Amino acid sequence: MEIEGRIIAVLPVKEGTSQKGNTWKSQDYVIETHDNYPKKCCFNVFGEEKIKNFDIKEGDELSVSFDIDAREYQGRWFNSIRAWKVERLNPGGTQAGGFGEPIGDDMPFPGPSTSDDLPFG
Repeated sequence: MEIEGRIIAVLPVKEGTSQKGNTWKSQDYVIETHDNYPKKCCFNVFGEEKIKNFDIKEGDELSVSFDIDAREYQGRWFNSIRAWKVERLNPGGTQAGGFGEPIGDDMPFPGPSTSDDLPFG
C-alpha cells in the first residue's frame, strides 16, 4: 500500500533489546494527505539503518510504501503500519526526477536496456 503527503510529526526514537539480546530501534512518523478532507496516518520505520537511510524530517513531502498487520495483546487488537520504502516528492506532489528519488530501496532500478537481446530463446 502507499500514501503520499507531508510529514507533520516526527516522534522520538524507541529502542530496546530483544529476548535474544539483539538491540533494536524504531521510530514513528505522522503523514497528512493533500486530499479535500486530509487524512493523517501514523507509520513506523523499524531498524536503525532504515531510520538513517530514510532521514525523514518534519515538512518532508513523501510517498510512503507500507505493509499493514494486526496483532492481539491481552484481548485487544492493534494495527501496525510499517514503512518499507520512502520516496521524496516535490512540493507540488509530483515525484522528483523521472522515477523519483528512492530512499533506502534495497533493489535499485536497473534502467533501460541498451541491448536487443531477449532473456529467452
